[in-house]
Amino acid sequence: MYKATENRYSTMPYRRCGKSGLLLPAVSLGLWHNFGDTGVYSNMKDIIFTAFDNGITHFDIANNYGPEPGSAESNFGKIMAEDLKPYRDEMIISTKAGYDMWPGPYGDHGSRKYLLASLNQSLRRLKLDYVDIFYHHRMDPDTPLEESMGALDQAVKSGKALYAGISNYDGPTMEKAAAILERLNCPFVINQNRYSIFDRTIEKNGLKSSAKKCGKGLITFSPLAQGLLTDRYLHGIPEDSRVRKDGRFLKEDNLTEQKLSQIKELNAIAEKRGQTLAEMSLAWLLSDDTVTSVLVGASRAAQLLDNIKCIKNLSFTDEEIAEIDRISMN
Repeated sequence: MYKATENRYSTMPYRRCGKSGLLLPAVSLGLWHNFGDTGVYSNMKDIIFTAFDNGITHFDIANNYGPEPGSAESNFGKIMAEDLKPYRDEMIISTKAGYDMWPGPYGDHGSRKYLLASLNQSLRRLKLDYVDIFYHHRMDPDTPLEESMGALDQAVKSGKALYAGISNYDGPTMEKAAAILERLNCPFVINQNRYSIFDRTIEKNGLKSSAKKCGKGLITFSPLAQGLLTDRYLHGIPEDSRVRKDGRFLKEDNLTEQKLSQIKELNAIAEKRGQTLAEMSLAWLLSDDTVTSVLVGASRAAQLLDNIKCIKNLSFTDEEIAEIDRISMN
């Protein structure tokens, strides 16, 4: 039976989600990859136990994470039931609904029918009575925003979620959603969006500034740009890389000569800082007080431990920030 280390809270910083009372670890663990049916169960346990032993209290999932869809929730639920149940009140567990999950018109997008049915299914797979955060996973222009937000409110008021969140929204839509949830007295606390040195979309679509304006937290996924912001591609494309093995999320076309040159230039800055490129890329995000937490994935426990090292140096000079911007946005 797993027993957590006693000093697990000694080094990880915890940050407030906007103006709410909820604190998240600076580094959170995402189960997007490596926790589905194709993963090795013993490795999943090793990663999750390593995370918790090092102060990572937040574990982020979605209904469709796999493969197969739902399997990441099922595997995490099994680990919860077997080993982590005594620590449930020390953990923040989140899940989402918004992408295609089951056949027919009620298994996708943002209707009340889909969101609440999906949450019920997620709780069964997770073997939990409630999740801490329930997200609408993406904007749905064909469903009234009031309906989707009303479903989040119902999830909270029913006791099946403690907080509401939204993911992949832009700034103007997020502000409308926040206004609806405020009228409903629903604790909407966090936005989850893709953000990295290479992906500045939330700076352009207003989400980042809107989150700060509305006092909401921001948790970022793909902070390492699907591995581009690591040492994996400093010398070209390895044969065992995600690009070669699975081109769904990172395609070989993305690795142009210009992109490889940018990676090398960014790595040179990281070396001067005494960090790996991955550590610097995570630290760059956490140096922004708008960012509550960064969601990292891991294929093995050692990789997770390497990423956690980013918290040792979160300070950047103005010159470093300017140089990172020049390189990445060229």
